[in-house]
Order: sequence, then structure tokens, then C-alpha cells
Amino acid sequence: MILTKVELGPFRSINSAQICTIDPHITVLVGMNEAGKTVFLQGIHKACDALGIEKYDVTEDYPRKDLTRYNKVHPNNPEKAITLTYKPDEEEINRINRIYNTDIKFGFTYDISTNYKNGRTISITIDEKPIIEKIINTGNFTSDTIEKLKNSKSIRRIVDILDDLDLNESEQKTHQQLQTRIKKSNWENIASYEVFRELDALIPKTLYFSEYDILPGKLNIKDLARRCKLSESDPSQLTPKHKSILALLRMADVDINELSDIDGYEPLKAKIEGVSNSLTDQIMQFWKQNENIEVVVDIQSDSRDEAPYNDGANIYLRIKNSRHRVTTPFDKRSRGFIWFFSFLVWFDSVQHQINLEDEDKKLILLLDEPALALHALAQSDFLLYIDHLSENHQVIYTTHSPFMVHSDRLNQVRMVEDKDKVGTTITDNLSSTDPRTIFPLQAALGWDIAQNLFISKRNFLVEGPSELIYLKHMAAILEIKNRTSLNENITIVPTGGLDKITTFIALLGANNLNIAVLHDYDGKSNQKLDDLIRNKIIHPKSIKHTSMYTENKDKPSDIEDLLSTKIYIDYFNKTFEKSLPEKIKVSDLPSGSRIIERLNRHLKDRGISLRPSGGFNHYLVASTFGANPPKIIDEKTLTNFENLFTDINKLLDS
Repeated sequence: MILTKVELGPFRSINSAQICTIDPHITVLVGMNEAGKTVFLQGIHKACDALGIEKYDVTEDYPRKDLTRYNKVHPNNPEKAITLTYKPDEEEINRINRIYNTDIKFGFTYDISTNYKNGRTISITIDEKPIIEKIINTGNFTSDTIEKLKNSKSIRRIVDILDDLDLNESEQKTHQQLQTRIKKSNWENIASYEVFRELDALIPKTLYFSEYDILPGKLNIKDLARRCKLSESDPSQLTPKHKSILALLRMADVDINELSDIDGYEPLKAKIEGVSNSLTDQIMQFWKQNENIEVVVDIQSDSRDEAPYNDGANIYLRIKNSRHRVTTPFDKRSRGFIWFFSFLVWFDSVQHQINLEDEDKKLILLLDEPALALHALAQSDFLLYIDHLSENHQVIYTTHSPFMVHSDRLNQVRMVEDKDKVGTTITDNLSSTDPRTIFPLQAALGWDIAQNLFISKRNFLVEGPSELIYLKHMAAILEIKNRTSLNENITIVPTGGLDKITTFIALLGANNLNIAVLHDYDGKSNQKLDDLIRNKIIHPKSIKHTSMYTENKDKPSDIEDLLSTKIYIDYFNKTFEKSLPEKIKVSDLPSGSRIIERLNRHLKDRGISLRPSGGFNHYLVASTFGANPPKIIDEKTLTNFENLFTDINKLLDS
């Protein structure tokens, strides 16, 4: 199960509810200092803290400017703080369908809202019809009883009807089972209650990690033991630094009481060093900046130190640099390494505390400014570690560093701003965002632009390399035939998908660059492109889609549909001739407006596998086309591309 959407607010600096979609793997919150990035993470954390500690508190969390007014209504009408939307995976849905005879489809979502009294409201709707059918068919009812039950719309209604009937022994048994079933809940829809009860145990809990949770360089053992005892009645006795050392000891299987035995220091030290070495090895899979450092542990007394370190033994953590043969206090050097090491200790400790017996159970990791102290290139390395975490858990992290953003995954980025008289806002719409906020994204794109995009004054943005191949070669063919081609001063820029197209327009459109766009058409308008038009980032006439240049003007299409079906099938057969049992003919294909979709359906229907994930690699067909362009082309294909080039030339030369 994954978190798919968050609606948070009012909460602290968020004055009105903000809706934010959550990526299945990684979501990046980008914004300036004090914009509200941390507020967003903490708002999510309080709704489903894995440790069960964090809760919503009116005084601490409700926006201060409205707190006096709200306090008057809070006792009787607590306001909603957050709504979280979850999506079970296919395996979870199939299991529930088997248990309860439901017919839930993959893609099903449900909501959980939490108010400022920490009460939950569940929004889930399950169709009881298939369950009712099974009850009627397997309940050993007589035909007369079935006749009375067949129009029932709910399980509760079935029980109400059975309450008024004279039932035989087998019917009474079914009746009793249903009565027991509905008594478990006061929900009107029993199926919704039963399904939610199953899903509730699968909800991914949140873990929040910030700069405050890093390990200290030293800690007094006697003081730590005293604080542990006091924390039973006063949890505030254990600060993050105490908890982090306790986590390290727990990983080493060392009890705090063992540390009072001075004679046992050497074996205890060996245990802790063993864990430290193991953690260092884990870090070195991703830490490439300095591979000559390691963590060393020592336990000793120092009566000359200040209190409380002068009372009994202290535990010391130091970083050893084998190249320079020196050690430094853990909290004095290499802040990036310290953060990394501390995070691993914390993460392992929390998993121990919540007793994750099921290793496959997902968590939601909330990382506040991770790797802030790292060198720019080290931050890029750290992204690999975040990718590693996202293999098993969703990750949501905050940053304002361009090196903590994957330039090829800008669809994962959400912009956070603190607007005057509005408060914190969260959006994935770059076109309406303050230039200072999107600066990290512009910087992140800089390297890609410099290396891959030869931006000129006249840019024709397309989705990918396949478009580049077809457009380049068709332009050359039309030029040879002395027909309208693409002007030489226009640069075709493949962006890597429609999401990247909208991002490039938003980030580059303000730089006085002349831009035209061609994108594949799925039958409906694209919200992000519409937003760019509404915000006057780009003129609507500058955006073209492929169906404008095919016979099916309003039906879905791709760049491949500008070619005649026969031409594309010929190149498809050439590309995959060694993998196909026989050549595919146009007449073999099912109907439809998109040649790629028709081919995919044909391959699936015939059980033909051209790649493990199904379908086929479109770029391979384009490559075959580019390597050996057709010598004879039908008039319809020539006209389609000529009309496209005519429009693009007018747009970019005007």
C-alpha cells in the first residue's frame, strides 16, 4: 500500500488546505528557507507516527492568527487537520477479494482524515452487491426466502428481512452468522468496515528524521542511565542525542545497565565497534567522497572534564582518517558522514522499536533537509541512497539544493512557497511559482541543458528521440522533393516525455526563447499545458498535438501515426523479423487510431513477447527508419509532415 495524496491544513503556516500528490517512490519538496517544507513533513508525521508518539496539538499546530477564534469551537466541533489518501497494491486487493468476496479493482483508493482531537474519519465505499449474491447463493435459503432477499441492497437489509421470517434450522444458522457479523460495527456498509479493518493494518506508518537526531561525540554513561530511569515518568529526559546513543547500544545488543560494569568495558567496546564497522561498510556503498574514514568507539573516564563527563565512564565516538592517521571527535568533523551514520542508526533502531516482523511492510520516510552538510557531488551520491531506500519504502524529503534533485525526474518535485496573506502553498505547477523557489530546479536542469539540449533562439520541443528521428528524416525527404520542410534555423529538442516538456516550458519560457511544442495526444487536454497557457507562459497556438496532422483529428495518436500504417508495419517487421513468427500484415491488426496501441494488442492477443514488460520498443523501430529511410513514400504521409512543418515554421519564424 502506498500514500497517493495529502490534503493538509489549516496547520501551522498552512492557513488553508493544500493538496499534494505523492509519488509512489520519491517526492521532493523544494522551497526557500522558512517556506513551510518542514511543516508539511511534520503534518504528515503527526497523522500516522510509527512510534505512536506524535499527535496533533491545537495550541502548537493550529495557525496562530486564527487560534483564538478556533478555540471557541474546538471542544464540540474539532476541525480536520489532514486527509491522507491510500492505494492498496494488487496483491493486497486480490487477498481482500478472496477473503470477503468483494470485487475491488486495482487502482482503488480510500481516505483517512484526522482532526485536531486526533479522531479519525474513514472515507471508503465498497460495493456489497457481490457479497450479497454470495450470501443468497450459499446461505442454504429456501426459494421463498431467496425471493424475499434478492432485491436487498445491503448486508444489514438482509438481516432485517431475515429477522421477520420464520426460518428453518440451516437458515437460522446463516442468520446468526450474519447477526454476529453486523454487530462488530455500527457502520451502515458492513463490507466497507470489514475491508477497512484489513487495510488499516497495512497502512504505511511515517518516520521523521531531521538534523537534530545525529549522534553526539561523547555521552556520560552514568547520566544516560539516570535519564533512562527518569524517562519512565518524564519522557523529556531523553533528548535526541541520548536516544541516538541508546539506539547504537541496542544495535550492539548492549543493555544500559551493562555499562556500569567497569570490568566489562573491553567486550562492550568490541560489540559497539562491530556494529560501527558494519554501519560504515553500509555507508561506503554510497559514500564516495572519502573512503578512508571509519568510526571508532572508546569507553573511559576523565575526572578532569566538565560535568557530567567527570563522573564515571563516558562513551566516545570518533572518526578515524586512515590516510592522515588521525582521529577527531565524531561531532566535530565530516558533518555529511555523521548525518549518514546517524541516519542508519536511527532507522535501524526505529525498525526495532516498531517490531517490523514483516520485512515487506512499507514505511513512509520523512527526511528533513537530508545531506544538507554534504559537498555538492556527495549530495548527488546521496540520491543513490534515497533510491535504495525507495525500493522498499516511500520517501518524502525536503531540500533547496539543486544537487538533491534528479533532473530527469522533475515530475517528483513539489514546490513549497510562503505567500503573503496566504501562507504556505504546495504545488507541482512550476508555471505559477516564484522564480526564487524554482531556482534549484533551474540549476538542476543546467547540466542536462548544457550537455544534451543545444538550445537556440527557435526551439521545437518534442517528447523523445523517436520524434527527433522521424522529423529529421522526413524534413530531409521533403526538402529533396522541393516541398515545405523544417527551416534550418529551428532546433528540435527531445525532452524525455510530456512531463519534461511542461517543465522546460515553465523554466525556459521566460528567457525570451521562441518555443513550439508537439506532443502525442491521448484524447483529452493536458492539465499542465493548460496551466501554462492560463498563466501566459506560452501561447496556445504554440502547442500542437499529433492528431492535428492525421485523418483522425480528435482521436488519440502518436508521432508514428503521421506515417501511413503500411510504412510503419514494414519497419516494424524489419526491426523484429528475428523475433516474429511471421510478418504482420495491416489486415491482422485490430481497429483503432494509434498504430502502437493496435500492435500492442495484436502482440498480446497472439501471445508474442518482444520484451519482458510486454509491447515493444518504439525507439528500435524509429532507429530502423533512421538507418534506412524509405525511398518511396505515399502522398498522405508526405502531406501530414508537410502540414506540420508549415505550422511550426510560421510559429517560430514570426
